[in-house]
Amino acid sequence: MVMKIRSIVIGVVVGGVIFAGGVSAVAWQKGWSIRETVELGAGVIASKTSRHTIADRTTAILAKKPKLKGIAASAGGKLRILVFKNERTVEVHAPGWKAPRIYPMTAFSGTLGPKLREGDGQIPEGIYGIGYLNPNSSYYLSLKVTYPNASDKLRAKADGRANLGGDIMIHGKAVTIGCVPVGDDAIEDIFYLASAVGIKNVSVVIAPYDMRKGRKPELERSPLKWYPNLCNEINTALSGKF
Repeated sequence: MVMKIRSIVIGVVVGGVIFAGGVSAVAWQKGWSIRETVELGAGVIASKTSRHTIADRTTAILAKKPKLKGIAASAGGKLRILVFKNERTVEVHAPGWKAPRIYPMTAFSGTLGPKLREGDGQIPEGIYGIGYLNPNSSYYLSLKVTYPNASDKLRAKADGRANLGGDIMIHGKAVTIGCVPVGDDAIEDIFYLASAVGIKNVSVVIAPYDMRKGRKPELERSPLKWYPNLCNEINTALSGKF
């Protein structure tokens, strides 16, 4: 009996080490932060214990909102998510739609201007993609924004900055420290649509304000010498076509 118990304990420990090592390897390759790695691990564990999968979530969402299937089919295979910090709105555009779907942000942190380091509470600004969908998020559902991107890293290197952070999500609920919350109802829409077109076909532009309505120099003030160039890049992305 003692030997049997010992074998079980060793098996659990070894299994845990292998699992942790696998998650850590993925996190290391992608440059994720400790908190993001923990969330990934929690999501994997939850999936393995049959809490939720992406398929489970999208099936449940579609049962509640059957019209989303047609909306996704008409998208044209691509999505562009625009986040406007000053207006605190999120717009989801698709080449096949006549008008975007618009959602209010349900919480906000930081100020206008880019994210510079882990823990500064800033919502980043720039052009990003979606890294993965998390059906077991602590904030109901979430989409991982690919901050920091290559430009963020280059600017940080030039500034001598380290520890940029990285666990930036578009998620449900109404709380945030540097993420983009839209509430549970809206995140269901965005999660389903992103899953339907595929995350590789989703782009994200996070802007200090809606530059499509005209540039506002007073909202672009910053001691950072490279910030005007970033604002120009964002403006170009906002005015660009799919």
